[in-house]
Amino acid sequence: MVERVIAACDGAAKGNPGPAAWAYVVADGAGAPQRWEAGPLGHSTNNIGELTALQQLLSATDPAVPLEVRLDSTYTRDSVTKWLKGWKRNGWKTAAGKPVANRELIQRIDELLEGRDVTFVYVPAHQVDGDPLNAIADKAASDAARTQQAAAGTAADLPVPDPAAAAKAPKARTASGGAGGTGAAAKRSGGTSRTLNARFPGTCPCSRPYAKGDKITKVGSSWGHPECAAAHA
Repeated sequence: MVERVIAACDGAAKGNPGPAAWAYVVADGAGAPQRWEAGPLGHSTNNIGELTALQQLLSATDPAVPLEVRLDSTYTRDSVTKWLKGWKRNGWKTAAGKPVANRELIQRIDELLEGRDVTFVYVPAHQVDGDPLNAIADKAASDAARTQQAAAGTAADLPVPDPAAAAKAPKARTASGGAGGTGAAAKRSGGTSRTLNARFPGTCPCSRPYAKGDKITKVGSSWGHPECAAAHA
């Protein structure tokens, strides 16, 4: 008897909204990929792609077998683990009294979760040495969004993820201007770095996550914690 199944699901939208798709990959209990599937959604949003991917995964797996779902969407995870009970209690209204977005999809997911042993594990997306199942699902969803063609396969023909871009090392700079301190080094310390509040959760190049609303600063070619930016200065 199979003790548990490990899987990952992901959605994609080229433009958000734009050409969209969903995908999942199912592995065995040791995390070795066994099969995958992806499908197009036409013109849609990333959130719908993410939710549809979870719905399709739940429909394609045995409800009697414990399931670990890896996903990089905090919206999807929180919808089913944090907000769902409150939405149902409030007649499918948010705390602000507005209709819940994507209600029908979430209701179908709720039905598919009924009586099942499902664990949700958040994994950051597009990370060097990140979760391999998430990378496969991400690639399958991205390809399906681009081509608007359904696809499926086994371990023999898994989508090959694109290499994740590592954070670029800062270029060496030489201060100029002599003792007056008017060179590049002086300019960097003059407050030209841009700091803002994160609109979405993410991961700093130092591999530590940051939450929506946290202060983030440009770190090389990415965004991250202000102290990491200071370390690169």
